[in-house]
Amino acid sequence: MAPPPRNRLRKSNSGSRVAALVILALIIALVAGYYLLSPQNIENVSQKIELPVREKPVVPDASIPQPTNPELPAASQPQQDGQNVYPSTPIIAKPLKPNMGGNDSAKLAIIIDDMGNSLTEARSLAAIKLPLTFAIIPGQRFDKDVASLAAISKIEIMIHIPMQSKEWPERRLESNGLLVGMKTEELQDRVAGFVQRFPDAKGVNNHMGSEFTEQSEKMLAVLQILKKNNLFFVDSITSSHSSGLKIAKQLGIKAAKRDVFLDNEQERGYILGQLNQAVSHARKKGSAIAICHPHPTTIAALAAALPGLADQGVKLVSVSELVK
Repeated sequence: MAPPPRNRLRKSNSGSRVAALVILALIIALVAGYYLLSPQNIENVSQKIELPVREKPVVPDASIPQPTNPELPAASQPQQDGQNVYPSTPIIAKPLKPNMGGNDSAKLAIIIDDMGNSLTEARSLAAIKLPLTFAIIPGQRFDKDVASLAAISKIEIMIHIPMQSKEWPERRLESNGLLVGMKTEELQDRVAGFVQRFPDAKGVNNHMGSEFTEQSEKMLAVLQILKKNNLFFVDSITSSHSSGLKIAKQLGIKAAKRDVFLDNEQERGYILGQLNQAVSHARKKGSAIAICHPHPTTIAALAAALPGLADQGVKLVSVSELVK
């Protein structure tokens, strides 16, 4: 049986309204989409949105190598030979003290011990362009080359003669070192050979030698060769009982002794503190002799501090100016 005409009309009107609503919704969506996606509006929206800025962390570049010196051996412990040789000094990380009315003509000589193992060390020290004294160990790999460089750079050289320590043989000694068991003739032949190897040397000091320098007879044999060759002697004082200075004076040889060791500790503040002590000693006594070694830290400290010595009322000189 067919539905009444009235019901059919109601269903038709309802379907038309739904279709109209759907079409209207599509039109609104299209208009809104066009508005939102227009270039001008995109730009306006992007200007309003502020994204957080995160800094990129700074990471050290591990690929950058630290400065190295292929010729320099690993840092060794400072020479500690004998008793009462290297008194402890507090680390003073301060610049050199200004001159407070002391001796304006004070002189300081700095001996660089253990030279001859590296040309790089010698070049770095020569580059300071101030009076220094190289003490070269005979028989080292670059001993003659260092001596030649010193001559070109007008740097005074000494012969740094290895001598037996109290810790020998546990503590190594160079194969050409002087032993207390050697006879006078053998000792003098060795020393004469050292002198012949370095004809430009002005003097000698001892490398180690806490045992040897206490033996008056042995030191006499060595110093007789120095007198014959008109060489001075600087006692490194590796033993408080060294007989070297006394015998040198008896023979009429120009001689002196070490006043301060600069680099028993490889720390810049310590080295500058020791240099302060050397400066103070020079002001009080008129002169001072300091000894150090060609360690990288020592070379850097000297390069930074020595140019200022003149302003501290101290003149840097070669050690030959201080022996008497």
